[in-house]
Amino acid sequence: MDCFNYPLDTETLLRKKRRLRKELLAQNPHPLQKRIAILGGSTTNEVADQLGLFLLQYGIQAEFYQSEYGQYWQDAMFGTPELDGFHPDVIYIHTNWRNIINFPTTATPQAEIDALLESEYARFESMWQALSQKFSCPVIQNNFDRPNYRLMGNRDIWDPHGRSNYLSRLNQRFYAYAAAHEDFYINDIDYLSADYGLTAWGDAFFWHMYKYAMCLDAIPSLANSVANIIKSLYGRNKKALVLDLDNTLWGGIVGDDGVDGIAIGPEVPEGQVYAEFQSYCKALQTIGVVLAVDSKNDEANALAGLNHPDSVLHPDDFVCIKANWDPKDQNLKAIAAELSLGADSFVFADDNPAERAIVAAQLPGVATPVLDGAENYIKMLDHGGYFETTILSGDDLKKTAQYHARAQAAQAQAAFADYGQYLDSLEMTATIRPFEAVYMQRIAQLTNKSNQFNLTTLRCTEDDIRSMAEKPDWITLYGKLVDKFADNGVVTVVAGQVAGRAEGQALHLRLWLMSCRVLKRGMEDAMMDTLAAKAAAAGYTALEGYYYPTAKNAMVREFYAGYGFEKTAEDADGNTTWRLDLAAYNPRCPHIKIET
Repeated sequence: MDCFNYPLDTETLLRKKRRLRKELLAQNPHPLQKRIAILGGSTTNEVADQLGLFLLQYGIQAEFYQSEYGQYWQDAMFGTPELDGFHPDVIYIHTNWRNIINFPTTATPQAEIDALLESEYARFESMWQALSQKFSCPVIQNNFDRPNYRLMGNRDIWDPHGRSNYLSRLNQRFYAYAAAHEDFYINDIDYLSADYGLTAWGDAFFWHMYKYAMCLDAIPSLANSVANIIKSLYGRNKKALVLDLDNTLWGGIVGDDGVDGIAIGPEVPEGQVYAEFQSYCKALQTIGVVLAVDSKNDEANALAGLNHPDSVLHPDDFVCIKANWDPKDQNLKAIAAELSLGADSFVFADDNPAERAIVAAQLPGVATPVLDGAENYIKMLDHGGYFETTILSGDDLKKTAQYHARAQAAQAQAAFADYGQYLDSLEMTATIRPFEAVYMQRIAQLTNKSNQFNLTTLRCTEDDIRSMAEKPDWITLYGKLVDKFADNGVVTVVAGQVAGRAEGQALHLRLWLMSCRVLKRGMEDAMMDTLAAKAAAAGYTALEGYYYPTAKNAMVREFYAGYGFEKTAEDADGNTTWRLDLAAYNPRCPHIKIET
């Protein structure tokens, strides 16, 4: 829906909420269900409405708890029966500068200012710690925007007596806490208010009339920002940016104008604009975004343009380059197949609105941001929030190399008539071990990102993963896969729990997921072989598996059946239970060397 693309159509978002909600639910009849508590220092009804819409766009249906007006701190510290019974999956603390209890004055001594700031910070920190201890869920906290006035003018930002200075110092304390604590995130309304326009954002009319922390029209921008954090936590980020070339990465048409005729580099203003956009795209690689090309061009011309001496991006920056005269939606499908990614993992950036419309119609899951004027390309992509980063693991930093290797492997497959021979040629080695501290972050990240090969869709924090690893009634396994092309990192996770010896010593599989980047490599066989062996050695006689259907995990509906499990139960929602007698299991992983 265009109203969710930057720049946001706030009129439609605010005035047609019911229609939009109905349409979004129709598009995604099996959304991920999440409970979100909004603890507000101001009126939050519209915030909840808009946040619900943006989350539905990402396939997440939210149920909300809202504190009474201004009761955010009291609810957090002392609780309410409603909040305690709500069991939130995410807590969002919606405060702003008006919720500061005491500001310094020009007469306040420096020592008292420091004590005042420490007291204000301690009030928030005690709240975060109380929430963490009680609910063990992600907490999102607004930082502080600024009043749209400065009592001392420019001096207000550097003088410790100024409100601007005081808020900046408080923000820095918030950031330090975020850096030191897992599952705590900052919603940057200081940036949002500046980007929106501070005068309009902080229009006092909306505070005094409605007790809104910002003007009504700014609330969709706020909601979009919070939704970006939440969808990132639950693995709904985009993973790849597919780029056109002519008039997207450079000015002009390389096939017509020649390499020397395209605008790129420092010599002309137009070239500087495109070079800056290329620099932005290249920087996205450092947060794990992979780049690909989808261009109507002769391949030789495309490569010549990318090898231009002033080009920031070069051919080896892209995991796939599709430069031909095929329809772009078909090229994008081929890229998705080579990288083993779903269409909903992609952002397609093309200056041509007709090409964007075709891709959007043929591949509905692909994001197609409007690119209007090369000087606006960065803003259009950045404000879309497609690649919101909440966790940055070591594996994220190696994504380009990993996807390069995946594309190489896909090309190598074509040289083999026998698939087993192809798998043997990859020279794969799997490391399968119980959860280890060094991989806790990556394992938690996988539980929140893997949606297709995910049998139970259990989402876990690092604390959850650590708890599983430490408890004696759990068997946990992670799997790393290395092949001749690349180290794929941690790609699969299994965790089973004992549910009572009276049930025939069955190990109940609460978590089983795998990254699709190693799909059909036999890694699932290696994990099942290892799991069965470890469970049998521990004295269990059976495995109990569970499948909970979602809109994305149909591919594993019959996963257990392929390993000889018998279906023992199925309910009206399609949730199934499976059981395997371990004595009857035959190992089946001939193509991967397993190290434990």
